Amino acid sequence: MKVSASTTIQNVLDQFCLQFPYLKLEFYTKPHVHGQGSSVAEQIQHTTLLQEVNPNLNELEFVLSEDMTVADFENLMEQEFKLHVQVFRKSNAIWLQTSATDSWTLGKQNGKGQRSTVDYDIDPIDITDFDLE
Repeated sequence: MKVSASTTIQNVLDQFCLQFPYLKLEFYTKPHVHGQGSSVAEQIQHTTLLQEVNPNLNELEFVLSEDMTVADFENLMEQEFKLHVQVFRKSNAIWLQTSATDSWTLGKQNGKGQRSTVDYDIDPIDITDFDLE
């Protein structure tokens, strides 16, 4: 993932989504409290340049690893770039803030999101198929 002053929030969202299609990011004007979600009122528009959010932004390119926890990723964005982000996970037709599961890895969150969107065709269990001895 490449982050620079001339990058828009949408560009960062797109880079993140390419690797984790069942997760999304939102940027906020303030950090969220550990274990709590962020307020929609503090959400930053996707067309905003990162330099507008942090005029002293350091340019950096880093590898997003599926083994990185959500908390570690959000902390990296806060510490390296002074950007307040919240990861969301797809859950059926809605997006959930992952604040209660920030200890999960990005890979685990993405997998959970993928599984929640799959239509399962599971036949009911026929209890007469079991041997009763």
